[in-house]
Amino acid sequence: MERKVVSLKGKELRSIELSDAVFGLPINDDVIYYAINNELANKRLGTACTKDRGEVHGSNRRPYAQKGTGRARQGDYKSPVYVGGGTAFGPKPRDFSFALPKKVKRLALKTILSLKAQDGTMQIVEDFTVESGKTKDFVKKLESIASDKDATRTVVILKDDDADVKRAGRNLPWLSFLSYNRLRAHDLFYGRKVIVLESAVKELNEFYADK
Repeated sequence: MERKVVSLKGKELRSIELSDAVFGLPINDDVIYYAINNELANKRLGTACTKDRGEVHGSNRRPYAQKGTGRARQGDYKSPVYVGGGTAFGPKPRDFSFALPKKVKRLALKTILSLKAQDGTMQIVEDFTVESGKTKDFVKKLESIASDKDATRTVVILKDDDADVKRAGRNLPWLSFLSYNRLRAHDLFYGRKVIVLESAVKELNEFYADK
C-alpha cells in the first residue's frame, strides 16, 4: 500500500510504502474493544469506599424494645435504614486492572492503524521539529493540516520522544502525542485526525511486522 507524504503546507512530496501486515488488516471490532476496555480499566483508581453498619460510629443500643411495640425489630441506629447508618453493599477499594494478552493488544493496535489508513483520517507528514518549544510556533507549523478551529481530536505519532515538539504542543487540549512503540488504543481509535511523521511510518512498518 502506498500513501503520499505531504509537507507542512499540505503539498504532496513523495510516496511511501505502508506494510499490509500493519496498515492493511481487516477490521476486528472485538480486539479493539478489549484493548480499549483494558486501558480504561487499568486507569481506574478504585478508591471509592463506604462504611457498612459495623464501621459506622454510633451506639449499639436498640432504638426501642424488641417486643411489645408492634413495630419491626431493630438492632441499632447503625442499620442502613436509618439516616447516618451504614451503607448496604456499598463500594470498597478494589483493583480494576487486568492483563491483556500481548498478541491481542498488538493485533488491536495494528487493526486501529489499518482502520485509520483505510477511512482516510490518517495523514503522513514530513519530519519536523519545533526548536523554540513554543506553542505558537507549533500551531503555525500545523495550521495547514490541523487546527483547533473545528475542535477535532488530533493525534501525532512520533518516531521518538521529541522534547521540543511535546513541550510546544502540551498546552493544546485537542492534541495528543504518541510514540510509535508506545501507542494507546483509546487515543488512537478516537482520534479524528491521525498525523504520522514520515520517519515514524518506517518504524511502525518494522516494529509491528509479523515475526
